[in-house]
Amino acid sequence: MNKADTTTITTRQEAPRLIRRIGTTTYEVSIHFSDTSKETMADKIKRLIEQDIQLV
Repeated sequence: MNKADTTTITTRQEAPRLIRRIGTTTYEVSIHFSDTSKETMADKIKRLIEQDIQLV
């Protein structure tokens, strides 16, 4: 089959995954970010740190 004869269309990007094995258990974590969020990743991390500090 000629490469020009095939077309691949991807309409949705696959979410990033983290796979970690601890002992005999394998954990798979998918990451999802909202497309409509107005908060940056840096803003999220800062907010989480500030909330954590307030709990101490």
